[in-house]
Amino acid sequence: GPGQAAMYAGLQELGVANGEDLKETLTNCTEPLKAIEQFQTENGVLLPSLQSALPFLDLHGTPRLEFHQSVFDELREKLLERVSAIALEGKVEERYKKLEDLLEKSFSLVKMPSIQPVVMCVMKHLPKVPEKKLKLVMADKDLYKACAVEVKRQIWQDNQALFGDEVSPLLKQYILEKENILFSNDISVLHNFFSPSPKTRRQGEVVQKLTQMIGKNVKLYDMVLQFLRTLFLRTRNVHYCTLRAELLMSLHDLEVNEICNVDPCHKFTWCLDACIREKFVDNKRARELQGFLDGVKKGQEQVLGDLSMILCDPFAINTLALSTIRHLQDLVGQDTLPRESPDLLLLLRMLSLGQGAWDMIDSQVFKEPKMEAELITKFLPMLMSFVVDDHTFNVDQKLPSEEKGPIPYPSTIPEAYTKFLQENRIACEIGLYYILHITKQRNKNAFLRLLPALVETFSDLAFGDIFLHLLTGNLTLLGDEFALEEFCTSLFDGFFLTACSRKENVHRHVLRLLLHLHHKVAPAKLESLQKALEPTKQSGEAVKELYNQLTEKLELRKPSPAEVTETPSMELPLPTVPTPASR
Repeated sequence: GPGQAAMYAGLQELGVANGEDLKETLTNCTEPLKAIEQFQTENGVLLPSLQSALPFLDLHGTPRLEFHQSVFDELREKLLERVSAIALEGKVEERYKKLEDLLEKSFSLVKMPSIQPVVMCVMKHLPKVPEKKLKLVMADKDLYKACAVEVKRQIWQDNQALFGDEVSPLLKQYILEKENILFSNDISVLHNFFSPSPKTRRQGEVVQKLTQMIGKNVKLYDMVLQFLRTLFLRTRNVHYCTLRAELLMSLHDLEVNEICNVDPCHKFTWCLDACIREKFVDNKRARELQGFLDGVKKGQEQVLGDLSMILCDPFAINTLALSTIRHLQDLVGQDTLPRESPDLLLLLRMLSLGQGAWDMIDSQVFKEPKMEAELITKFLPMLMSFVVDDHTFNVDQKLPSEEKGPIPYPSTIPEAYTKFLQENRIACEIGLYYILHITKQRNKNAFLRLLPALVETFSDLAFGDIFLHLLTGNLTLLGDEFALEEFCTSLFDGFFLTACSRKENVHRHVLRLLLHLHHKVAPAKLESLQKALEPTKQSGEAVKELYNQLTEKLELRKPSPAEVTETPSMELPLPTVPTPASR
């Protein structure tokens, strides 16, 4: 049948008899049994010592096919070992010449399932498979699938579209995994988006697969970076920047110097990676990073585009912002102004480069963004004054109160502060991290004072997923405050609900928070929130799903109605049949 034909494809070209030849021999002969015996002798295993052993196997009822198959399997294993050995021995030109000859001889049998592994093994060990053979492999889906990654790399490097098709589903998976972490139902201050170490993150499936696909091939590495840049431009999704850094560091872990040595970002990324691991930029590393930035030479400014993408990775921004807040607190203690601290200025410079990544890659104008003087002379001192307010208030609380009564916590914020958060990207990022910082310190007063400034921020940063993921985690530390009407009104009505209807992601984060803390919220407030958060026709599946989970939890909490003693009415409720739409 046709299946048989495929199995023995290519034997004739090599002058090896196949089933068709046997059929022809038998059709044109007078003594079939003699003919079969002759065919067996001519095409059997040509070992004199076997001639006497075969009848012995026949006596034991072992079919010749089974015997030949086992000899064949044994030989194939030996051949595979031999091919791998040839690939390592002798002079380079000679060994590749041997393998190329072998490929020439065996390639016509590539469709035979039994021989295919040998052909594939030969190709795998050839650094340059002849173009013609690659084209044949590429044209045949099954052969392409069966190829070793070493051969696929040779195909991919001249076929960007095909490589793109292979990489694309991995990039989609990567983004999805990131979003699943940000929207995870586990809300915790200890385990959040930024908890896993860089080393752990690089073990992720997508990074490992891409690393494997690239091997040591600079051309493929460049293609992946090009895909990441293009996708970052198209979507503004910063997770592509994370993947850019993770991929480079994964190759660094494997010491793939062929690539690391030609990526101009390698040493900078390596140094920054160590800071991300510590979640802090110490002075020694700060000097090192500054050296790289100052060392960008005339005519090589394009590297700034790559560096900015590395700095735009949320894990880098997180590290820079946390370090900035820590520096500001130290400055308050030392009575020093921000402009007098070179370390702080460097952090701002890197934040500014990271936040400017999209604009730089989009405009292709490679120069560092200008830092606004007012950020340093006005905004940061304002933040420092908030830190001072907290110190003053805390000291005041401890002093014996005279007639004057307790000093109230300052409740207003300078208008300039709100304006900065609306108009200046870096100020906004630092302001958001300051809010996270005071929430983590369980400083309810400062939190309620600064919260109103978050309703309108630069490009809605306060309603971004990363900030809301961190904020909801930190709010679990203020759990007991949720019993207070005033706190809930400020947080929900004053902040979250202002964006829920226009931003699906905010709706999701509020529901996540309530799923976690509903038992702490005052019952009357909970009821009004349940009404306010009801999904609309436009709501996506995720919102509906979360809302249903919340409703179920609240149902379970309701006190069971006291036993009703009325006589039951005779009307039986109709059984509810789910309609397909509501499933």
